Amino acid sequence: MFLDSTLTEKYTSNVTPDPTLPAAEDPPETRSTAGMTSKVVKGSLWTLAGQIAPLGVSLFATPFVIRLLGADGYGVLILIGLIPGYLGSADFGMGVASTKFGSEAYSRGRGDEEATVVRTAAFIAICSAFPIALAIFLFSFSIVSLLNVPEHLLSEASLAMKLASVTFLIGILNNIFNTPQLSRLRMDLNTLVNSGFRILGITATPVVLYYGGGIIGAVSVLLAASVLTLFGHLYISGRLLPELLGMTIDRRLVRPLMKFGGALVGAGFAAMIVANLEKGILPRMVSVEALAYYSVAFTLASMTTMFSVAMIQSLIPAFSQLQGDEKREQLENLYSRGIRINLIVLVPSLVLLSIVAKPFFTIWAGPDFGRESITPFYILLIGLVFNIPAYLPYAAIMASGRTDIFAKLYFAELVPYLILVGFLTWKFGTNGAAAAWSIRIGIDAFFLFGLAKRLIGVTIPRRQLLAFAGCSIVMIFPFIINLALPELTSVITGLTLLCFLTYVILIRNFVLLVEERYWILNRLRRLLGS
Repeated sequence: MFLDSTLTEKYTSNVTPDPTLPAAEDPPETRSTAGMTSKVVKGSLWTLAGQIAPLGVSLFATPFVIRLLGADGYGVLILIGLIPGYLGSADFGMGVASTKFGSEAYSRGRGDEEATVVRTAAFIAICSAFPIALAIFLFSFSIVSLLNVPEHLLSEASLAMKLASVTFLIGILNNIFNTPQLSRLRMDLNTLVNSGFRILGITATPVVLYYGGGIIGAVSVLLAASVLTLFGHLYISGRLLPELLGMTIDRRLVRPLMKFGGALVGAGFAAMIVANLEKGILPRMVSVEALAYYSVAFTLASMTTMFSVAMIQSLIPAFSQLQGDEKREQLENLYSRGIRINLIVLVPSLVLLSIVAKPFFTIWAGPDFGRESITPFYILLIGLVFNIPAYLPYAAIMASGRTDIFAKLYFAELVPYLILVGFLTWKFGTNGAAAAWSIRIGIDAFFLFGLAKRLIGVTIPRRQLLAFAGCSIVMIFPFIINLALPELTSVITGLTLLCFLTYVILIRNFVLLVEERYWILNRLRRLLGS
């Protein structure tokens, strides 16, 4: 694998400029990091759109897939689709590691180093994931048999599982070869490639099924979409970073990449256990119905994190480029603004969800869910007040390279949380499970903010937090009145709108900085075309 550098020249000498993509720049000593907040916000919105668009298309296509495959066939397709989710750590954390180390190299203007990071990370990821993919391929029939797949679908499911093992490997490469796009915060390009081919695959699946493709046809469509996504990333990343199209890797990078990724895998394993404890305890201590009520509440509550999750993909490369004392002020400004942006969006979002939750549960899932899911939902919202802004210190710590912190934190809280969720669930049922989750999330946030301050030196000024808290009080009134009234009324709707307008005015006058007001005003003028 350690090939001569002449191969790099061979692959890069024939690259011709593409006018539709940004031209590759001559590497300066350091890249400009001006306007980082604008890039992060824009990138986060692109990432959010890339999450929502496929979801909308899937909601439309799924009923056709279910009818064409039948309940058994669709169940098998779902089982096969779970492979990437459950084996996401098989890349040994190289997706995030490539983004962090690649972004640092990009900020120094070292295109050759950035390209070597990507290729080395891909090499490590394949070495880590290939044995798992090979085992799935070789023992696919045994796996589907253990999963209780109906006998008449065993052969088809086995072949589909083999195809899925290949898709699994290609998906890992997709999460690494998009690094040049992430390093440059070109989330628009990354989203167009990822979501574009994913939407193409989702829409093509019912067509293939209509013409008799079956489970194998559906999985083949997903494989084709993954292959096209890989070609898309190689093409665009190759234009942004011509040095990428080589074959060499660097032995010296293996150790730091594996150290970073190994700690991330450990943290991910611990987080997966901790995050699902209450879901495992509820059916044992209460009932399966209680788990259903809790899961519906949790699903709606987690929708509020979509923007913050989208920000993570932009924040990690942005924070990685701002490491070093000379960029300390920019790092602190981005950190502070990121927290305020999340908090400003968070408050009205939580109030709106709290108002529409009960009628939504009742209409979407039935009267029983409207009655049983609403209280745990309100309790979960309390935890989200702490959880959503904590994405900023999480990203800052990640970008600093201290992924070991997360593994230590999650493993340390595993036993105390098991005791807490067990006691509260036994005592209060579904509401107790929700309370345990909110308490854990609050403690997590406390530690993450403290660790970010101690390890990186970033914090948000207390004056800004107090100003935001004062402005947010106005949004409490529609929430309280909604609790007092049995159903959604025009009074609540009107009061919510009035309080929201007041909230916007207060935020503008007392929370936003002068330059931030001008930035928003300029963006609004551009949108309105004036």
